[in-house]
Formats: sequence, structure tokens, C-alpha cells
Amino acid sequence: MQDSKEHTEVLRNIPLIPLRDLVVFPATLVPFIVGRSSSIQALEKAAEKDKMIFLAAQMDASVDNPTPKDIYSVGVTAKIIRTIKSDDRNMKVIVEGKSRARVVEYLSTYPYYQILAKVVKEVEDHVPESRELLKRVLALFEDYLKLNQNTNLDSIIPALRENTPERITDIVASHVYMPLEEKQNLLETANSFERLRRLNYVLENEILKIHTSYQKDPQRASRRRTGLKDQPPGQKGGFPPGSPNFRKEDQPNEVEELRQKVAKAKMPPDAEEKAYKEIERLESMPPMSAEATVSRNYLDWLLSLPWNKKSREKRELKEAERILNEDHHGLEKVKERITEYLSIRQLVKNPKGVILGLVGPPGVGKSSLGKSIARATGRKFVRLSLGGVRDEAEIRGHRRTYIGAYPGRIIQMIKRSGTKNPVFLLDEVDKMSMDFRGDPASALMEVLDPEQNSTFLDHYIDTDFDLSQVMFIVTANMIDPIPKPLIDRMEIIRIPGYMEDEKAEIAKSFLLPKQMAAHGLTEENIKVTYQALLKLIRGYTREAGVRNLERELTTICRKIVKRVVEQGKDHKEKITPKNLEGYLGIPKFRRSEFDKKDEVGVGTGMAWTEFGGELLRFEATKIHGKGNFTLTGQLGEIMQESAQAAFSFVRGKIYELDIARDLHRNSDIHIHVPEGATPKEGPSAGITIATAIISLLTDIPVSKKVAMSGEITLKGKVLPVGGIKEKLLAAYREGIREAILPLDNQPDLKDLPKSIKTGMTIHLVETMDDVLKFALTRELPKKPAEARDKKAPAAEAERPARKVEDEAAKEPPLTN
Repeated sequence: MQDSKEHTEVLRNIPLIPLRDLVVFPATLVPFIVGRSSSIQALEKAAEKDKMIFLAAQMDASVDNPTPKDIYSVGVTAKIIRTIKSDDRNMKVIVEGKSRARVVEYLSTYPYYQILAKVVKEVEDHVPESRELLKRVLALFEDYLKLNQNTNLDSIIPALRENTPERITDIVASHVYMPLEEKQNLLETANSFERLRRLNYVLENEILKIHTSYQKDPQRASRRRTGLKDQPPGQKGGFPPGSPNFRKEDQPNEVEELRQKVAKAKMPPDAEEKAYKEIERLESMPPMSAEATVSRNYLDWLLSLPWNKKSREKRELKEAERILNEDHHGLEKVKERITEYLSIRQLVKNPKGVILGLVGPPGVGKSSLGKSIARATGRKFVRLSLGGVRDEAEIRGHRRTYIGAYPGRIIQMIKRSGTKNPVFLLDEVDKMSMDFRGDPASALMEVLDPEQNSTFLDHYIDTDFDLSQVMFIVTANMIDPIPKPLIDRMEIIRIPGYMEDEKAEIAKSFLLPKQMAAHGLTEENIKVTYQALLKLIRGYTREAGVRNLERELTTICRKIVKRVVEQGKDHKEKITPKNLEGYLGIPKFRRSEFDKKDEVGVGTGMAWTEFGGELLRFEATKIHGKGNFTLTGQLGEIMQESAQAAFSFVRGKIYELDIARDLHRNSDIHIHVPEGATPKEGPSAGITIATAIISLLTDIPVSKKVAMSGEITLKGKVLPVGGIKEKLLAAYREGIREAILPLDNQPDLKDLPKSIKTGMTIHLVETMDDVLKFALTRELPKKPAEARDKKAPAAEAERPARKVEDEAAKEPPLTN
């Protein structure tokens, strides 16, 4: 079996084509004509597989049926870029050279050559003088091109600047006219420095020959001044069929056809002008040259874009609501926003495009919502995943001066949709990154700005394209990694996780019917009770969305399908909580120990991650030491700083509470957050850590019923935090029915589900004193003010260096 990967050392059963008067080098695009029956068969076989072929020059071009002895053993592996059948016997082909290779063995010679080849490893000999020699070769080559005028200088020089010295030598060698034997020697030279030396010598000789010919032939010098192209020195009878200046009798038909297509495309004036100019350039080029291929590709892209094609929109509000409700449970805000947009469309003819940002944990239906919106509005749907994109050119495209340039992904997707007003889903925008190639997020700013995207400029297309009628939907798990200027261009809609009853309803109405249809089951074959769904959700999934829930339902359906096949189509099974383990095995998750008993030094905090809300246990213990504070559990820098602030607050309260006066001399405090393999970050654990430490020092347990979240200051104030809805959903899911939150987060409670509003008691607090009232199982013992005043000076005498801190500790506690 043939392996065509470039890094593979040995290539088996690769077809070989012998070339007349032509040597192909790596990293070059070369056109030539194939006429021999065996070569055409080899070409067709390669095109069927992986388009990889081996090209080697014949020693004698006059031999019509060369044997292996007549073919050079060193050639190149090449990829077929394009083939055109010119007539009944000949085929035009464009290939891209990949790597040097040597023929090891001819495996077959009929009906075409198949060989075993080995890639030649190039020797990168970067000796000190190679840099200067490279500069000299490039300068000579530029002079050679200007003198010869047989190649487009503008198309070659940018390619040289973008390549390595090894590839530069190959590109230069492919464009210089020299005897076949000399070109073959350059191909067989694996040492890059040696190739540079030979090229330097060849170029000096060729330039000298051209100058000499101008002196001997004044007419040729005149042709050069007037811009007429010359025949290569030493060549008689015109240009060979494989050369870039081959005759172009068949081109006028193609050019006229392109002009007609441009006239019918109804492009904007600027795009139409560029298309006609490019056709004029194409008309003056040789049909099989690399430059002509670049021009054809550009024109193909211009002609294939939907400049004026639009989908006819559905504007019936009731029908749109029916489709959205049919596809998704809940998500009321998104559905309301879509119906509002359709209402505007009925009153305004051409409103600006909608740019929605859907932010939420995985599996809540962000991506699938895009398809539903497209179905509800009657538009085409395209999706572009931005995860891992780190190159600006992925968005805006490459300029046409680069080899292999293409438009950016935005234009590619617009072409795929076939209309200028699709629903365009930009998925996982928070997973983009940046490197030396640019920042794709900055390129997206133009795409997502309604004031600018009507004149979006792709580097490849090089003319404005109107994106203002596209409905962009951007999805992300977290909003923090997205640059703020990009967020400012979107209408953010947060999609939280689902409640247990919502998941059960989704499973019953959407997921289970979908999987039954996919597995060929009917309602006669399977029935899943509501209680079984709840047990499945609690014991086999732990997520904000429903992705794993669907996976478990798929497992159940597979097992039932097997029994239906074995026992007949009338076989029926009922899934209940009792027999669920028979299908899915032992439950993967069990209810955490958050609600088992009240414990000293253990607090329950609420966290918010890209996967939704989570509950975390914060454990504090006191050990013999010298007042050190230790944190473990893979805590991030912000969480460590928050914990340090909580510890400093507690140390400032020890005299007020008359607890652990010797903390700084005899004891260390260790805070640990279990699940140490999971990174944890953020400031919202401050009040939980402070509560756990005070519980430890006072020996008063923390209530098992309470979960909390809030940032703490050194003065004991509680500051607002984010992700309130997700955190409360996680607490409710784990059976917690009481929560402590900052008072400034009160506006975030308006959007809570009704089940949380009625089923949970939420305490809003301003200071740590308020937190301790609700978090501890009994009130803190406070000493009378007189006793505190008497004991404080003694403490100051013991620790004179902490005088400022102790004075702060004498201040009365903060109150609401």
C-alpha cells in the first residue's frame, strides 16, 4: 500500500512518469503535457489514490519508450494540482514538487511504471559564508529575470522571501535556463551549500551569455527594450509544449466565457472592475503557466461568491416560535430575541444584521440552537469552529502573492452557503489564541461590527464584500478569554445549565425519541420511567448540559437493539430505577458528603467553571508551628491571594473574639481544597476560607446546609462575584437548600428559575459578621468590651512589632 505522506522515508507502488527535457524541483509548480499512453495511465492511477506521483527526467528525450536504464534514478515526488484533457491523446497537468527521492526498485513496467522510492534526506550545510552566498545568488537571479523577461518577476520574488535557503535554491534552479544535465546535477545535489555554489556559477555564466548575445544581436536588445519576450538561448524551433510560453490557441474561448460569466454575476462595480482586469491579465499569459492558474483560481472565487443571492426569509412569528420550541426546551431569552428580530423585519425592509453571543457550559444547546434559528428564519446555515485558530489569515485570507493563497474562512463559508444572508455560527470563540502570525480576534472585530462589516475586505478577494445581512451567532463557554472590544460588538445572552427536572423533560421529549429513531426502536420496544431518568441524571451524569445524558441513553438503546434482534421485533423492555444498573452498570457518581454532618473547619463553597457550577469543600486544620499559612489543592494565583486576605482578616479578629492568641507563635494553619488534580481559580472563595478558619479556631461547626460564595476584603467586607445562577444550580443539584451571597449580587437573582427561588433560602450579606451568623451552627462567643480593653495592652507588650495591627483589631466589628 502506498504511503504518500511527506515525512515518510519509503514510498511503495508510486506511479512514475518519465519527462522529456524537463527537471522538476521541490517546492515548485510546473505545468507540462503528457502524451504517452503509459504516462496517462500512471497519471490517472495517481489521481484516483492520493494524487502523488514520481517524476524523473529521461536521459535522451528522443526515446519514445524509455526503459529504466533510460531514466535518471533521482527525481521528485510531486502532487497533482490540476489536469486538463487538451485532446484525445494529450493531457495537460500541473504538479507541485514535494521532495527529492531516489528510485530503489522498479516494481512493474506495464501498463505503467510503478516503483519503490526512498526520500533523499537533504543536508542543511549552514556554513558561515552561506548567508552572503545566498544574497549574491538572489541578486544575480533578479538581474537574470530582468534581462531574460521570460518570467513574471512580481510572482517569483515574494515566494523567494517566504522560503528557506534550501527551497530558494530549488525555485531559482527551476527558473534558470541551463542544460538538462546541469539541472539534473542540481537536483541530485543534497547539500544546500553546494547547490548555492553551482547556482552562483551557472547564473554568472547565463548573465554573461545574455549580455554577449545583446552585443551580437542589436534586434534582440531592441525587443528587450520594447518588452517582447525572447526565445531562450540555444533553443530552436520555438518553445516546447511544457514551457511557460507555450502557444495558447485554445485560450480565447475560455476568456470569452469568463467575460460572459462576469457580466451575469451582477457584482458590485469594484469587484466587476477587478474581474475584467484579471481576465485581461489572463489573456496575455501562457495558458499552462503557474501565473495563469493563480488568475483562474482568483476568477473562480469572484464568480462563485453570492454577491446578490439571498434566502427568502420566513417572517411568521408563530411558525418561528413553534420550530424553536420543537427543537429546544427552555432558552426563553434566545427565543424571545429571535422573534423580536422577525418582528422588526416586518416593519423595516433592511435592518442591520444580528450578532448574538451565546455564553454557557458545554452541552446546553448553543451550537444546535444556530440550526434551529436558521430553520425558523428560512435561512441557510453555516458553522465555523474557531477552536485552536491562531492565524489572522484564517479569518481574512492570504494575499495572492503567496504560493497556495486562499480566501479566509469567512469568505469560504459564505461561498458554501450560496447566499449573502445565512445564519453564520462562529463556534468556540473563547478557544482562539494568537502567535507571531497575528491575532484572529482582532480580525473578527471587523466581521462582527455592524458599522463596518458591510465593507469586509478579504486579503485574497481584495474587494469589499457585504456581511451586514448575515446573522452571526457567536458561542463560548467562558466570556473572560474573549477580548473586551469583541464582547462590546455582541449582544451577550447567558445560557446556564439545566435543572434536574428540565434534563428529565429534555430526555423524555427530545433525546430519547432521537436515539430511538437512530437505533430503529419504537415505543413498543422501550419505555423509560420518569424516576429512572432522574436516577440516570443523578447517578450517571454530572454536568450542566445534557451531552453525557444523551450518551447514556444511547448505551441503553444499543443494548435493547441487540435483544430486539435476538428475540424479535415485538420484544419490549421497561427501564426503571431498579433495573437501570443492569443497563449502565454501577453509578459513576454518588451524592457528595456536603450534607452529611456539621463539621469544624470545613466550609462549602460555590465555584463557576466553563463546564457550569461546582461545589468545593474547603478544609482547615491547625498544626504545631510558627504562624505559617499553607494552601494546597492546585489553587490559582488569584485564589491564593483571596485566601491570604481571608487569613489576614481572621488574624485581625483574634483579640476581638479572644481566640488563638498564640496563633503567630505556636500554630500553623493549613487550608486544603480536595480534588487536587483540578485547577481552581478566582476570588469568590474568600468568605468560605475565612469561615472555615474561624470555625477551626472557635471549635464551632459550619452548617452542613449552607453553601457560600463571595470575595472578602481585609476589613471584612463582602464583594460581589460572578456566575451566581450557575453556582446556585450546582448547589441545588447537590441538595443544598441554603446559600450565602453578597448583597451586591441581588440583581442577579431576578433571572433564577422558579424552583430555586421557592426551594432555596438565600442570605444576602455585606460583611463577614453577617456571613458567620448564617454559616456557623451557633453564635460566636464575644468577650465584654472591658475585658477586651484590658487584654489588648498585654498582647501589645508581647508583640510590640504588631502594634499597628493590634490597634486595628480593637476597632468595633463592621455592621450592616
